[in-house]
Amino acid sequence: MKEYERWLSLAKGDSDVEAELAAIKGDSAKTEDRFYRDLAFGTGGLRGVIGAGTNRMNIHTVAKASQGLADYVIKNFPENERKIAVSYDSRIKSDLFSKVASGVFAANGIKVYIYTELMPTPCLSYAVRALKCAAGIMITASHNPSKYNGYKVYGADGCQITTEAAKTILSEIEKLDIFADVKTSDFYAGVASSMIEYIGEDIYTDFVEEVKKQSVLTADDKIDKNVAIVFSPLHGTGLKPVLRTLKESGYTNITVVKEQEEPDGNFTTCPYPNPEIKEAMSLGMEYAKRYNADLLLATDPDCDRVGIAVKTSKGDYQLLSGNETGMLLLDYICTKRIEHGTMPADPVFMKTIVTIDMAERIAAEYGVRTVNVLTGFKFIGEQIGVLEQQGREDSFIFGMEESYGYLSGGYVRDKDAVDGAFLICEMFAYYKTRGISLIDKLDELYRKYGYCLNTLHFYEFEGSSGFAKMQSIMKDFRGDIQSIGGKKVEKVLDYAPGLDGLPKSDVLKFLLEDNCSVVVRPSGTEPKLKTYLSVTADSMDEAAKLEQIIKEDLDRYFK
Repeated sequence: MKEYERWLSLAKGDSDVEAELAAIKGDSAKTEDRFYRDLAFGTGGLRGVIGAGTNRMNIHTVAKASQGLADYVIKNFPENERKIAVSYDSRIKSDLFSKVASGVFAANGIKVYIYTELMPTPCLSYAVRALKCAAGIMITASHNPSKYNGYKVYGADGCQITTEAAKTILSEIEKLDIFADVKTSDFYAGVASSMIEYIGEDIYTDFVEEVKKQSVLTADDKIDKNVAIVFSPLHGTGLKPVLRTLKESGYTNITVVKEQEEPDGNFTTCPYPNPEIKEAMSLGMEYAKRYNADLLLATDPDCDRVGIAVKTSKGDYQLLSGNETGMLLLDYICTKRIEHGTMPADPVFMKTIVTIDMAERIAAEYGVRTVNVLTGFKFIGEQIGVLEQQGREDSFIFGMEESYGYLSGGYVRDKDAVDGAFLICEMFAYYKTRGISLIDKLDELYRKYGYCLNTLHFYEFEGSSGFAKMQSIMKDFRGDIQSIGGKKVEKVLDYAPGLDGLPKSDVLKFLLEDNCSVVVRPSGTEPKLKTYLSVTADSMDEAAKLEQIIKEDLDRYFK
């Protein structure tokens, strides 16, 4: 209540925040929810509901985080290397937050490079390295609902910050009074003084050229690029870079979902702008049917995830999971690289521990080594950096995560839906030219490697009581669990103390009999607990039945 009163008198500069503070006066529950803690800052930076208070995304929490990041850069980089790249997506107040952050950096004597318009997350990762910046920030809440926004922080290597860097930056942030200790300056004054500089068109063009280099085809590979494609950027940043890359690569028959073409932070036509969710793809599916398209692509608001649907032999459309699309891409890349003699001597495939294990079997078939990392594409980015330090960056051929994230080159250090969309179109066109559908190809992989069903379920826990409930549930899962869904627990992997050289993480993986597994972890960005179920069976129907039994058994822990 003390902090609320302080905000009531000092939080100026955004009329929405001021109005919200006035509106909740006398409502203890609403006040507590906004002020019971500071918005958590971790390896994902900040993410939260837009609004007033220390537990919300607003110009004051953004400015405080930016001051902490500025102090970190000043302490750890010489003056000539103190540069920060900035990008933002279509979310509510993203543009404002990017300007507030830029003003804080400039006030601290740090050179700022910012895109002239909204740009995807991978473009931010690219700019950090291309402009030799000490850090970068991306204002986005990725695929979250419209009430959220966020603040992703990137290191000089173009990756989201490591656990250690996050702790150090957090310690800098925690030293600060949100009103007294933050240096600010006017964004446009910074542009006039050249402390803030717009990122040139050349950087964006170079990024697109790097994506186009990811093709695994040669001039001898004949493909029909007139395949009918429907594309939706889901009101986000993907429209320009995806269309430019595809059109410059020769794809001529692309229809954009008109209602989802323009940036819209309210995501009017898809309340959950996440290509993992069927509802977000529904309008695109209607377009695909209307235009008799061969392929539907949709990218999330900051264009680092891409989902697809493909036409079946019956003429309807089937959504593919992130795991399925990733396995198809891995198999395609390996096949063509071996065929053309472009496979490196020690090829490396990277995936997260919750990504389908079947992908590892595909990689092994082609003599490709698999590196498993913690959940979060930044850990894949870090491993690409390790290869780079060893002079072996070219060994990396592909990285994927089950949540629709893909990358096939080291030009960026985060998942890239521009690259993903480009490779998916190339793969699709290559097979279609030869009379093969992606569903046919997927069925072929299942016949060869065994049917594997991976599913994700999440359980929401809002507010301070929800936070405590999540901690209690994770404690229960660390008890003596002998079986799940009638399947014996053969081994439990607890990543909390650190495991297999990976950073400490609040994640549990239960290895069950018959090649089944369950992963349980709190979301790093939302008030949710997530469970990842992996079920192996002789058929899709058997796997679905077994998955349901396991899920129903797990549900009792979340009540």
